[in-house]
Amino acid sequence: MRVVIAGSSGLIGTALVLALRQAGHEVVRLVRRRPNAPDERFWDPPAGELAEGALDGADAVVNLCGTGIADKRWSQARKQALLDSRTEPTEVLAAAVLEHGVPVLVSGSAVGYYGDCGARVVDESSPSGKGFLAELCREWEAAASPAAQNRLVLLRTGLVLSESGGLLGKLRPLFSLLLGGKLGDGRQYMPWISLDDHVAAIRFALEHEQISGPLNLTGPTPVSNAEFTRELGAALGRPAPWAVPGFAMRAVLGELADEALLSGQRAVPAALLAQGFTFQHETLATALAEVVGAQA
Repeated sequence: MRVVIAGSSGLIGTALVLALRQAGHEVVRLVRRRPNAPDERFWDPPAGELAEGALDGADAVVNLCGTGIADKRWSQARKQALLDSRTEPTEVLAAAVLEHGVPVLVSGSAVGYYGDCGARVVDESSPSGKGFLAELCREWEAAASPAAQNRLVLLRTGLVLSESGGLLGKLRPLFSLLLGGKLGDGRQYMPWISLDDHVAAIRFALEHEQISGPLNLTGPTPVSNAEFTRELGAALGRPAPWAVPGFAMRAVLGELADEALLSGQRAVPAALLAQGFTFQHETLATALAEVVGAQA
């Protein structure tokens, strides 16, 4: 299979490129600079530009583009940048997939689609929620919708656990300094997934033609923030007795605190499980044992 990937330099993209090549697939990487390798093709999403021949012979396109949600405090300009970094590339790729007759577009989204769900379990049939992240995900998915004329898979991604960055890259230093603790009351759910399972799920979607529509890329056993904190502290051998008050987080981070840190989704991967996907890490403890062990 010849797979064209946008966003190949990020945490997930880097791992996906390696996994696809190890499985015998050919990978073409879209880059926003001058190509300097045989597998690279130039594109400029804001300008709607895609190098001629970039999708020639492509069996699939994978879109992993998007600026980090929690990298900076949200201003109106930052929120617009978060939206544009997702919708502009997606619109370009969806149009190109149709124009070139590529059989499938696998495009990013996030569990933020469901809004703050409290303890309510949500799967792919659940409606979209309220708030900026839910609105962002709706527009992100809508930008990909033209590709549904062929086959469109929407990756509603949770919190990815990896030994090389992501969520744990930000949390581990705090726990190492004995500064780890739950956020707010700790009741909000954290729909985690290991990087290995995330990449395997994308491969699974690419290789199984019957899969289309939204896929929750989350582990089968989501946990609350308080549970996540205890498990991570135990895995690192560091107690995590503290709690960061919600008001303090709001004072520092504003709207970002409420939407991304003090709320969550008890999202389950119903569609993946129904298609027979097998998770390598079914529990948070097994995922953390491998990830933390790899970092040791």
